[in-house]
Amino acid sequence: MNTGAFGRNLRARMAKNKGFSHVDAANRPRMVDVGAKPVTRRTAHAVAVVALPPALARRLEGGDIATPKGPIFQTVVLAGIMGAKRTSELIPLCHPLPIEDCTVEIKARPPRPDGSADVEIHCKARTRARTGVEMEALTGASVAALALYDMGKAVSHGIVIREVRLLEKTGGRRDYRAP
Repeated sequence: MNTGAFGRNLRARMAKNKGFSHVDAANRPRMVDVGAKPVTRRTAHAVAVVALPPALARRLEGGDIATPKGPIFQTVVLAGIMGAKRTSELIPLCHPLPIEDCTVEIKARPPRPDGSADVEIHCKARTRARTGVEMEALTGASVAALALYDMGKAVSHGIVIREVRLLEKTGGRRDYRAP
């Protein structure tokens, strides 16, 4: 831990923030022990919203975008599923989960007057486990959004990943639905 005034202030702030499950009593990172928790059905639904500049949004047609790198959305779907499956390798302290189902759906919103358009990437994941699957859904949506950027940059670098958020989770101690 840091020494000096900064370190003392940091320790004081951390002591006030009790309840973080991934921090032990000495404020060190720790993996949560889920061994005593029951196995239950867990689901999660996350979304990433990606803003496409006009040059790329004009290529939206028939549920996909054709670019010099090939059809974008098919690749994006695969990237999202692969990201969800590898979440525990990417996020420290995340438990590896047996993903029973993972779907990635892409929905283009209507174009704006300037020709730009938003795309929603929905990732839904399901498992039976002792811990939730929301990190897998969030990671799947995030990786899919990054794949969309990677594929679309052949046309324009003006792509913006606007948000990634959890919309819903079920199972465990409590369910959650975004307002």
